[in-house]
Amino acid sequence: MKYELYYWPGIQGRGEYVRLALEDAGANYVDVARSDRGMAAMMKMMEARSGTPPFAPPFLKAGQLVIGQTANILLYLGPRHGLAPKAEAGRLWVHQLQLTVADLVLEVHDTHHPLGPSLYYEDQRAPAKKRTDEFWKQRVPKYLGYFERLLKNNGGSYLTGRRLTYADLSLFQIVEGLRYAFPKRMKAFERRIPGLVDLHDRVAIRPNIKPYLASDRRIAFNEDGIFRRYKALDL
Repeated sequence: MKYELYYWPGIQGRGEYVRLALEDAGANYVDVARSDRGMAAMMKMMEARSGTPPFAPPFLKAGQLVIGQTANILLYLGPRHGLAPKAEAGRLWVHQLQLTVADLVLEVHDTHHPLGPSLYYEDQRAPAKKRTDEFWKQRVPKYLGYFERLLKNNGGSYLTGRRLTYADLSLFQIVEGLRYAFPKRMKAFERRIPGLVDLHDRVAIRPNIKPYLASDRRIAFNEDGIFRRYKALDL
């Protein structure tokens, strides 16, 4: 099957978690909105008056299925491409981990847009600084500490044991993104999460991930995405 992934063409965003899974699996897919007339096709599907139109990207077309929401897409792809257990309990556990990642991603976004996405960062600098300080003092230790404990306590190389899942790929992206957005803060914090750093490094050299990261399919981090680098927030 050739998948069609629909997401904004100029940012990694939430679509990147799906891309990492597709790339690691060596799946046949096209990043539709990055092709000619792709944006028009994406908007047409979102505005459809019948079927199951998605609220927003990312969404995935798999045959006749149109699947929205990052965690929901990964729930579908995981067991089909060896990136999640096939047993129900295992699938739900990995899905739960991915939903926790989604919560963290939202909090990352809110560091630079605490008053809402309709305002520019420049219109909310002071609240953003306050939110970022709280994020690094309280939220990062809570989230990354949780994942660090899972890695330590399960006795395996990955979150759920000896086999990589899409949740591990997503944690790679979290580490990458925090390093980009908050290089000083993240460098100081990494000594507290050696397991996550090791996981990140092992994912980065996987046979299909390493060439993907070096290719033009991997969109560079930028200040339009979720992870944004503002010097005033990285003090």
